Amino acid sequence: MARIGSFPWLELFFIVFCLITPAQLFYYSWFFRRLAFYSPDSKEHSQQHPVTVIICARDEAARLVTHLPGALAQRYPTTHEIMVVNHNSQDETRYLLDEFKKTFKGLHIVNLEHEALGIPGKKYPLSMGIKEAQHEIVLLTDADCIPATEFWIQKMQDAYSDGVEVVLGYSPYKKAPGYLNKIIRFDTFHTALQYLSYALAGFPYMGVGRNLSYKKDVFFRNKGFSAMNHVPGGDDDLFINKVATKENTAIVVDPDTFTLPEPKKTFPDWYRQKTRHYSTARFYKPVHKWLLGGYSATHVLFYPVLIVSLFFDWRVTLILFGVRFIVQGVIFHKTMKKLGEEDLFPWWWLLDMWMLGYYVIFSTSLWKKPKAWK
Repeated sequence: MARIGSFPWLELFFIVFCLITPAQLFYYSWFFRRLAFYSPDSKEHSQQHPVTVIICARDEAARLVTHLPGALAQRYPTTHEIMVVNHNSQDETRYLLDEFKKTFKGLHIVNLEHEALGIPGKKYPLSMGIKEAQHEIVLLTDADCIPATEFWIQKMQDAYSDGVEVVLGYSPYKKAPGYLNKIIRFDTFHTALQYLSYALAGFPYMGVGRNLSYKKDVFFRNKGFSAMNHVPGGDDDLFINKVATKENTAIVVDPDTFTLPEPKKTFPDWYRQKTRHYSTARFYKPVHKWLLGGYSATHVLFYPVLIVSLFFDWRVTLILFGVRFIVQGVIFHKTMKKLGEEDLFPWWWLLDMWMLGYYVIFSTSLWKKPKAWK
């Protein structure tokens, strides 16, 4: 028995590795395979519901001028409106929207000129937008996002059927040269792998406001964002964490429904963005925190314990590593292809190892005070 001093440390690490690997395999085989092999049920009859698209903007004139036409030019013959909630912008947003309105009569502009005391973040303008929406189904995106195709509205609303009140979409960042872009896109993919897979398994816990839809009734029935008004973020993930259930949630991963935001160009900018997002996770339901925490803990421990275990029994260690590598590779390949991230697959093993550093860097975000939107 290999010992360091008087305690069999190598054996202990090996035992931990033998426990961690099956736990990781459980997440991949029970949860993540659902997205990898997901195929939506065919619908005999496709309905077209009236839809209100809501975009909240604050000093976003430079982005709206290039991104808003993508929403305004959607092919959707049924009644719909594109609403932009101008939240106390100090730039040219108001004048830009007035110019758009001259060409696009379906543009609905809501100008807010005051702040809501005690309600930080985007929840106030979004609440006002939902209140003003003319239609029951609202479809949300951001000012820095552009729909991948002109069929975004059509295919997102098509996920609604009897009992469905929430529809989760995917919003991959635009591709660009450089390692930071790959890291950002892998992080986005990895997050989607979890929240979309958990939704398919009956544990929906979040959505992203860049591509998210729900009904006004579920919003008002749950008193909107009142339970989370003290948190600057959470208008998407915390709200979905509260209202989404196994029965009322659907997902859409059709490439025609993706919305494409601009990725950050520097690591400090991305770090600030991520810390703001992660700061809301501590408010999730206990079951979701356990599921996410279990996966993160086994993921972050896997590679350090793997290295130490090689010194105890390299044969068994390599077998377990090989099984996990193959299963993970298959899941990543099929899911990346489904989500349009195929170019990341040759790098997946390196990006997976990078996640050790990722968890360490962003772990403190769970206890930081969230920063306000804009």
